[in-house]
Amino acid sequence: MEIPDYRPPHEVQASPIITKPRRVIRTWLLLVLSLGVAAGVSVLTLDILAQPPADFPIGKTIEITPGSGVKTAAALLQTEHVVTSKYLLYAVIWWHHDPTALKASVYSFTEPLSVYEVADKLMQGDFTSNLIKFTHREGERASEIATTATQLLTDFDSVTFMQLAEPQEGKLYPDTYLVPPDFTATELFTSMQEAYEQNIAPLRADIAAGTLTENDVIILASIIEREANSPESMNMVSGILQNRLRIKMALQVDASIEYILNKPLKDLTAADLEIDSPYNTYSHNELPPTPIGNPGLTAIKSVLKPTPSNYLYYITDSAGQFHYAETFEEHKSNVARYLR
Repeated sequence: MEIPDYRPPHEVQASPIITKPRRVIRTWLLLVLSLGVAAGVSVLTLDILAQPPADFPIGKTIEITPGSGVKTAAALLQTEHVVTSKYLLYAVIWWHHDPTALKASVYSFTEPLSVYEVADKLMQGDFTSNLIKFTHREGERASEIATTATQLLTDFDSVTFMQLAEPQEGKLYPDTYLVPPDFTATELFTSMQEAYEQNIAPLRADIAAGTLTENDVIILASIIEREANSPESMNMVSGILQNRLRIKMALQVDASIEYILNKPLKDLTAADLEIDSPYNTYSHNELPPTPIGNPGLTAIKSVLKPTPSNYLYYITDSAGQFHYAETFEEHKSNVARYLR
């Protein structure tokens, strides 16, 4: 006869009466603790995102154009480093403000603001700014910028500007800047340098992957800006000039002679091409020592992604059309056909 398994009543009932409540309590404690940690992390994350970015654009003018919605404005302000998260700004405006009350205006910040303060400012508008448009065109040199600024800005000191800007030729980013009439030389220089940094930073990985230094890229781009007249011709001319550099052939570009003599192309003479200068790309088979102007983004990108070809020569006819050649004989034929 099989003896049944005997367990005392107090042992059988111990588990459901004592162990189960302890497990439930532990589970709830862990759940509460987890929720508390999650909430703390969320609050901390929001607090971090609400703070102004480290590169908050003090003094820069940013335009929210008429018709811009909250989504568009928030995206622009994240791009301009006014806020860290466009999503948080969007949520703050919808939660704390009337999103239809967003004011189209030109904004300029004198100090870093939190996302909540930025939202407040967007609701108020910035109508006290009496800003003017200052346009610095692609290819212009520092002296040309100074001439324009002297005519437009009341407190502009061209001597101070040239002392700051000339050593940074090539890194004064061409753009249309909205500035107050009393913008100083230092402020204008700083704005152009900051704009250069913002636009060149995303390209630095491509620059590092190439054979040219950042300074060489800007020098070559400044030449291309003056030698070509469209994105397509910039890419092609970039490829040709880099072909020449690769085989140690002189670049032979008139733009560098124009720069050192400060003479327009039509006034250059045969004697000018004999000038003894490192900027004479007819007698030197390397890049000039500095940029010959301030190139725009299209010219800079053309250096990084040139159109590959076997061409070594190019000319531009009277209609602005480019003609390319692989050999000097073909080049002479193009000159006879299109320039005479």
